[in-house]
Amino acid sequence: MSIDVRTAAPGPRPNPERPAPGAPVKLPGTGGQQQTGWSIGDRIGLAAAWFCGISLCVAAVAIVGFMAWKGVQYLHLEMLTSSPEASLDQSTSGGFLDPLVGTLILTLIGVGIAIPVGVGIAVWLTEYGRPAGLARLVESGVEIVAGTPSIVLAIFGLLVFQQSFMGVFSFTAEGGAVFGRSFLTAGSMMALIALPLVIGATREALHSIPRHVREASYALGKDKASTIRRVLLPSARSGIATGATLGMGRICGDTAIVVVLLGASMQTTPEEGFGGLLRGTGSTLTSYVYNNSPSGEGNAPEKAYAAAFVLLMIVLLLNFAVGLIGKRNKPQWN
Repeated sequence: MSIDVRTAAPGPRPNPERPAPGAPVKLPGTGGQQQTGWSIGDRIGLAAAWFCGISLCVAAVAIVGFMAWKGVQYLHLEMLTSSPEASLDQSTSGGFLDPLVGTLILTLIGVGIAIPVGVGIAVWLTEYGRPAGLARLVESGVEIVAGTPSIVLAIFGLLVFQQSFMGVFSFTAEGGAVFGRSFLTAGSMMALIALPLVIGATREALHSIPRHVREASYALGKDKASTIRRVLLPSARSGIATGATLGMGRICGDTAIVVVLLGASMQTTPEEGFGGLLRGTGSTLTSYVYNNSPSGEGNAPEKAYAAAFVLLMIVLLLNFAVGLIGKRNKPQWN
């Protein structure tokens, strides 16, 4: 007797209760009606999502394209290499070298303070979190700082750094009056803007590390502090770098703190003594753009367009760096 291998070979058997692919489906509660496609509400929702996404892309392209057209039209090398001059007509009074340098100094100060403080807070909240009441209080404080307008932080910083014992950090008049304005004071308040971003990105990176990685480190004889220093923080460096880069973007784009705590002067004015540049006043590209915009007092919109284009390029480069950091050095956990 011969056996047909084709009929005897094991294989998936069709389920009589399961419809074939593409066949109409009868849904319960529809009176036995066959559902062959998306409902009208689903189609409207999909169309609305496409419309919102495309509109956002069009707006972003329009902003970048307009600023690139205006910026390239007026930008030239002399603007990047010459300092602004005191004049009622800023259209013929130098470039914006001082505001560009001021932007870099303020960003480095803010990020330099925010990274160690933010990473320390994130590690404590994620790996310790005790006492629980204090941890909840710190989390609420981070959320409050993240939602506080920058102008409120600027006024608070001015109130703190105007005290006489804070004179070592800021510009001081000949009579001993403390103005509370300097790169150090403005950078300290800028660190508060970047702090929630650093904390959030670091906590997310630490939460993404599997528990068995920590257990393996403990099994090798490492204590908690060594595990954090030698295993967790190196694995979370991508998230830390992402939070720092996002914080730099926020610092570069803020204006209120610059006006209140830095003076928003056209030229950088160092203070006498130790750390004169950091204790002096100055401006950034944001305040320079505002002063020379059609609504400002500089009456030089062409310089405002050029400076805005440079600032936009800096922010775009930072966002591009965030994308690269997120893709590179991602640990693969098994």
